[in-house]
Amino acid sequence: MFTEEEIAVFLEELEEKLQVINDNVLLLERNGGSPEVIQEIFRAAHTIKGSSAVMGYEKMSTLTHEIENLFDRLRRGEMDVTESLVDTLFEALDTLKLLKDEITGKTGDIDISSIIAKLRQYMQTCEAAEPADSRGVAGDLAYGTEPVSPPPAGQVAATAAFPGASATVSTGEYQPYRTVLELEDAVKEVVREAEVRGFQAYQVDIGIDQGCQMKGVRAFLIFETLQQTGEIIKSIPPAEDLQEGKYEQGFTVVLLTKEDAGEVHDLVFSIAEVSSVEVRLIKLRGWEQTPAPDAAARQQVKKDAAPPGKENIKTVRVDVQKLDTLMNLVGELVIDRTRLDRFVEVFESRYGSDDLVENIVEISNHLGQVTNDLQEEIMKARMLPVAHVFNRLPRMVRDLAHKMGKEIDFIIEGRETELDRNVIEVIGDPLIHLLRNAVDHGIEPPEERVRLGKPRTGRLLLKAAYVESHIVITLSDDGRGMDPDKIRQKAIEKGLMTPEQAARASDREILDLIFTPGFSTAGTVSDVSGRGVGMDIVRNQIEQINGSVEFTTAPGRGTTFTIKLPLTLAIIRALMVTLGDHVYAFPLTNVLETLTLKPGEIRRVRHAEVIVVRGQVLPLVRLAHLFQEKSKEEGKLSVVILGSGDKKVGVVVDRLIGEQEIVIKSLGGYLGQVPGLSGATILGDGKVALIVDARGIVKDAGVEEIIYEVSRAG
Repeated sequence: MFTEEEIAVFLEELEEKLQVINDNVLLLERNGGSPEVIQEIFRAAHTIKGSSAVMGYEKMSTLTHEIENLFDRLRRGEMDVTESLVDTLFEALDTLKLLKDEITGKTGDIDISSIIAKLRQYMQTCEAAEPADSRGVAGDLAYGTEPVSPPPAGQVAATAAFPGASATVSTGEYQPYRTVLELEDAVKEVVREAEVRGFQAYQVDIGIDQGCQMKGVRAFLIFETLQQTGEIIKSIPPAEDLQEGKYEQGFTVVLLTKEDAGEVHDLVFSIAEVSSVEVRLIKLRGWEQTPAPDAAARQQVKKDAAPPGKENIKTVRVDVQKLDTLMNLVGELVIDRTRLDRFVEVFESRYGSDDLVENIVEISNHLGQVTNDLQEEIMKARMLPVAHVFNRLPRMVRDLAHKMGKEIDFIIEGRETELDRNVIEVIGDPLIHLLRNAVDHGIEPPEERVRLGKPRTGRLLLKAAYVESHIVITLSDDGRGMDPDKIRQKAIEKGLMTPEQAARASDREILDLIFTPGFSTAGTVSDVSGRGVGMDIVRNQIEQINGSVEFTTAPGRGTTFTIKLPLTLAIIRALMVTLGDHVYAFPLTNVLETLTLKPGEIRRVRHAEVIVVRGQVLPLVRLAHLFQEKSKEEGKLSVVILGSGDKKVGVVVDRLIGEQEIVIKSLGGYLGQVPGLSGATILGDGKVALIVDARGIVKDAGVEEIIYEVSRAG
């Protein structure tokens, strides 16, 4: 009965609410039974329960109902937050995620009986207390009992304008939804009969968030929720229109119930995407509507208030494939802009300066500006906050720390920093590797830290920030750090180096061995590795997206990893060079410097050419030999120094052209993977330039062997 788009919106909201529960359960464990945190979890669970019930996902609705009941006990102060309770809540959260995968077909039939039994075990201690009502919502929210003074101008706030009226008051841009209600004679008669039977009639004005994408489902959910407390006898617009989502800012219902106005207000306000609720008691005498009586004045706050200036933002869901297509089209436009710039230069040199030339130059400049703006906006549309990755990590760190008996304060900064979605998809695994190694091998057990004079709780900091045209992610811990001598000994034991090689190697060269595949300093094998296992994966995955990873460490003080990432993968800056009659591009992220050398400055070691740059021996590769192309070398040699990780290599080319922004194009399925090349680009004159695989060249240069031979030769 629901369309694919409606199910997609439901799953999107479900993912958001699951993350809210995850984040707040972590806060609950850290800060104890904070009323605000408990209320956030309660609301998120209530939203999932209602939405899943409407969509027909009964197991999800049943499980969230049990979670909701448990948090109602916590909210009442009838239960304490314990480590075992938090573990059970996380198990319930994991089950909800499996149920989400069940909806999408990623998993089979999920059994929820065992986790429900565990949740109910915690409820047994509260049987003597007053039970939650049949709605799963019991007791008042923690609102103040005293009216709040009117706020200063320009602020959005709320006061109990009338005792128990639940009326929203706003002095900012946001205004609650209100309707002037007119009752027909038939409706009035029903209200009179209900009053005789002890029911009260309320006008409930419900505002809906402007960005709501499932208005029909949201209205249906509100109807289902209210009808658990009484009977809806009228709605504006009619129920048929509401079911189809045919309403603007909100709608109004007339509800017959024995509940007080505050309970009705709280129940509706706990539903996602409800922006305002006003509950007014209907009195038929004189047709007036007076404020509903209640025992306490309630402060009303706009639910999930948006940051200042963002109340009217509207969003549209766009398939990521469409964004990829737009990015490709923008890339074509960048290429044509470059070609037009080239044409303008030729036109100016040939015809000088006249009105026609000036018009063409003006058009070219304007097109260039528009193209730059369009490129920037499309790139922004493809951006996602790194929070999409970071938010998954605290739970993992918490579970690992508990498993290993460690106490860790995990701090995250810069969640709002944005990255291209393709980059975000890649960095998750490397970060998980680094965090697992930091928890396992980096941070010491509490007793060891105390013995060393450190705080009992270890510190783990994950931070993202913009640095020039890149994103830099740093992960630092205050743990053991890495001992070069220990790594040197391990390298000898594993046969990676001879004792002579290990003795000659610097501490930096020894530390960089952690990126060797299979290398680990862990004394025992476990499912959580020692620092080093998976580090080759970390470097490879990051370098595949034109990023880099470096680290600093000090024994006894800790380790810091620094990951440098490009903002986007589609357009890069490159150093353009010539070789023979062709143009090649080196990604600027791998270019360290350029040199001009005389042939006599090149040395030979075992048929391999090397150069010495500021005392450091570097292997030399001739691009002409690599691509079997005829070189036009004359006199002095132009050399590009490439770097990947800790390794460097010099590459001889014919001539340096300069830096240029290029659009990366795949070589296609016909050519496939070509050694030494990572792609191609189209130049301003329409010719194709090949993009050099800088990482591959450095990797295949045999750096260690050459350096060792040079050191032996003295």
